Amino acid sequence: MDKLKLEKSEKLYEEALNLIPGGILGIRRPYNFVPGEYPVFIEKGRGGKIWDVDGNEYIDLLCSYGPIIIGHAEKEVDDAVKEQMEKGFCFNLAQSYQNDLANVMGEVVPGAEMTVFMKTGSDATTAAIRTARGYTGKKTILRCGYHGWHDWCVEVKGGIPEKLYEDVHEFHYNDLDSLEKLIDEHRDDLAAVIVTPIGHPLAHPVTAPEKGFLEGCRDMAHSAGGLLIFDEIRSGFRVSIGGAQLRYNVQPDLSVFGKAMANGYPISALTGKKEIMEVINGKVFISSTFFPNSLEMVAALKTIEILRRDNALDTLWERGQVFLDDLNAIIDESGVSAEMTGIPVMPYIYFTPSEDKKYKARRTLFHTYAIRAGVFMQPYHHSYIAIRHTDEELERVKQVFRDGLAFVKMNVG
Repeated sequence: MDKLKLEKSEKLYEEALNLIPGGILGIRRPYNFVPGEYPVFIEKGRGGKIWDVDGNEYIDLLCSYGPIIIGHAEKEVDDAVKEQMEKGFCFNLAQSYQNDLANVMGEVVPGAEMTVFMKTGSDATTAAIRTARGYTGKKTILRCGYHGWHDWCVEVKGGIPEKLYEDVHEFHYNDLDSLEKLIDEHRDDLAAVIVTPIGHPLAHPVTAPEKGFLEGCRDMAHSAGGLLIFDEIRSGFRVSIGGAQLRYNVQPDLSVFGKAMANGYPISALTGKKEIMEVINGKVFISSTFFPNSLEMVAALKTIEILRRDNALDTLWERGQVFLDDLNAIIDESGVSAEMTGIPVMPYIYFTPSEDKKYKARRTLFHTYAIRAGVFMQPYHHSYIAIRHTDEELERVKQVFRDGLAFVKMNVG
């Protein structure tokens, strides 16, 4: 299969390298895909598809790293935002939409007695940590997962004094022994345990929580006088309308939401028990010029309305389970050393490390074939399924998996 024509994208990237450090920030840089094979700039999106600046069309299985839960350019959401634009959205004081959205959060998220709205996932996780420390009067944080780019949790430590993260310690997903050891070491100063309820591929294949893991995180945190925080930035409004905490029936003290909450509009939320959240009313300071802006709140209200009205997430899980099962069958038939991991709404193809040490070559070749065939995934990140992905598009993805794995088998083994 021929390489895609990416002349405009490559030209824009060359220009960007002189304007922006690295040309593109963070995980969107070319080295996180297959350099030279993937586009660098996107032109537009509609439903379950995107088009790059060179006019190449793709079935989008990355969904903007998670925010697109319904589909790109969803008319009902965008129309609500446009209507609000005509009234204005950035004022000296809050608009009533904050109350509306906080009430909706209380209806759908277990334990969401009070809520604060922000813009990004990193805003929300950092606010959660500050709130936990303010409430408990303790410093130590035990973490599991990716929680954003702020000083206390980012993996790249350049520019960050050690004292800003020396009280933060990492444990392993689905490994209560590693958490118990840290709890014992820091029992007297534990402010909180923060965990992503669904495992992240940067550390291991995407996995659901094993039976007892989330309950164990809660019980161990409480045994030491600390709080349990769920980082639901990825799982909220996708795993279920009330997040992983509703699906797995484990209620944290605090939780954070973002990404799929507003179908692409920038908003996040810290929510939790009233007694804890009240520390933000004086003891803990959280504020920003843009936090009260209403466009994102209107988008979130409309997105959640659609998800609830159409029972969309149950349908998405049903379709996703069929999709995941079919892909696993295709992999089994291919003879390639790989597996589909994750959950039905967040699948990930994992190329299993093997004695021949060719799993990296298999991964690269597979994703090269897929992008040339018009299926947009990220080699190191799980995929997502959006509501507007059609049956025809998902069938096309299955065919690309079938053909791509055969290509890998023929060329790498």
